[in-house]
Amino acid sequence: MRAKLIEVAAFLDRVERHGVEDDFRCAALREAAALLADGRPERARRILEHLSDPTTAPEAVSSGKAALGAWLAPVVPSARPVRRR
Repeated sequence: MRAKLIEVAAFLDRVERHGVEDDFRCAALREAAALLADGRPERARRILEHLSDPTTAPEAVSSGKAALGAWLAPVVPSARPVRRR
């Protein structure tokens, strides 16, 4: 257990050192840590579901990446505002 906690701490140190703490994986890790500490049962299942891709349909085109460590929800493009003249 000690080694796993140190590994997480080292990851967070590297992230902060390189200034990418707003990366989606870091946000997912923070959210998973909150689930870990919330005192509710089934932590392992809830954390696994939180980090996993909930979709069931295959991607039309592969992203080329196998495992990212956390699921990144696709960004839905917003409608462009209509310019009035």
